[in-house]
Amino acid sequence: MQHPIQHPARLVPLAFLLAILVGTLLLMLPLSHPGDTGAPFLTALFTATSAICVTGLIVQDTPTYWSPFGQAVILLLIQVGGFGIMTSASLLGLLVTRRLGLTRRIIAQAETKSLTLGDVAGVLRLIFIVTISVELLVTAVLTLRLHYGYGAPWSEALWHGLFQAVSAFNNAGFSTYSDSLSGFAADALFLVPIMAAVVIGGLGFPVLFELWRGLRQPARWSIHTKITIFGTALLLLVGLVAVVGYEWNNPATLGPFAWPEKLLNAASHSVMTRTAGFNSIDVGSMRLETLTVTFALMLIGGGSAGTAGGIKVTTFFLLGFVVWAEVRGQNDTTAFRRRIGTHVQRQALTVVLLATALITLGILTLLSITDFPLHDITFEVISAFATVGLSTGITGDLPAAGQLVVIVLMFVGRVGTITLASALALQERHVPFRYPEERPIVG
Repeated sequence: MQHPIQHPARLVPLAFLLAILVGTLLLMLPLSHPGDTGAPFLTALFTATSAICVTGLIVQDTPTYWSPFGQAVILLLIQVGGFGIMTSASLLGLLVTRRLGLTRRIIAQAETKSLTLGDVAGVLRLIFIVTISVELLVTAVLTLRLHYGYGAPWSEALWHGLFQAVSAFNNAGFSTYSDSLSGFAADALFLVPIMAAVVIGGLGFPVLFELWRGLRQPARWSIHTKITIFGTALLLLVGLVAVVGYEWNNPATLGPFAWPEKLLNAASHSVMTRTAGFNSIDVGSMRLETLTVTFALMLIGGGSAGTAGGIKVTTFFLLGFVVWAEVRGQNDTTAFRRRIGTHVQRQALTVVLLATALITLGILTLLSITDFPLHDITFEVISAFATVGLSTGITGDLPAAGQLVVIVLMFVGRVGTITLASALALQERHVPFRYPEERPIVG
């Protein structure tokens, strides 16, 4: 009989808590902070949680507050958090498939092209290869750019390039530059590789695996891959158009740039809202309309079983297909000529409702203990829950209680949606009877 602690819905959060604890202790060491003393417990806890949960929110400036050793610890935590998230989500998916009945296993395998438990070693190997390959490639590009384009010494260029590359692929948003990527706002050769790493990491391993096997055969992709690819492309376009439309003449954001740089930074912001957390323009100076669009993009997030957060692209679009089917009066919810099971619809609805409840509770709590405007608090809460890392600038000014609220949001937002979806599937039971049906009034 399986011990309760071995249940994935408990094992994954415990693993993340342990990693956060170790990271906190390392960041509290005097070696991690310039001076004779280490960082305070709350600062170390906040930073470790943000790094392990690959969020990017900070209460202290990374390049100035933390020593080279402290920055290396943060980089290691980001890598462990990103790799752990991808592997745990993928392996939990395998476990879910195993626990279903034989017929359901065959159907799930045919529809999702999921792997079997015998492929676990191959899964871990491929995730490792993809992660290291992308990070090394982006590191090389950024290092060359910093050395030849900005005259940085090789060692300095390599460190900055490596840190940005790892942070980008893991959608973490931590940077070794105090102004994030603002200093490279007009440099496409620097921003584009980072944007590419963010998108690749945010697609999710199941999608990357399918693209690896059949990039030139989109007709044979699973419905999960199709929704993730087309949904991601659509959301990136929506974000680009919204930022261009609302910020084009804003003197505090896109206004001073020529039109190519305006498009570049609009695209960059659209990509970073997908839970990456870097910024090349001042988020706090954006118009409320842009922030509102950013709310939605951050909440949706990226692909499942990847380094991105949020409720996930598939969850959002699956509910969109449900609404479309209801509007058209169809009995079945379909997408790409495939029927969506009712149990999947219930899982998506549950994830969204719980996310909404948690975000609302976080907003009310921060409103009660701070004096910041509603839009700043809303931005902070969604950014924390969706593990985005973007901020309007209030993170460092939050009181201790407010920082604890953000810590909880980052942790639950990162591990909660994964474990919730898996726990729902694992706890599926066949009930041999049905209650009489009754229809309450809806709408």
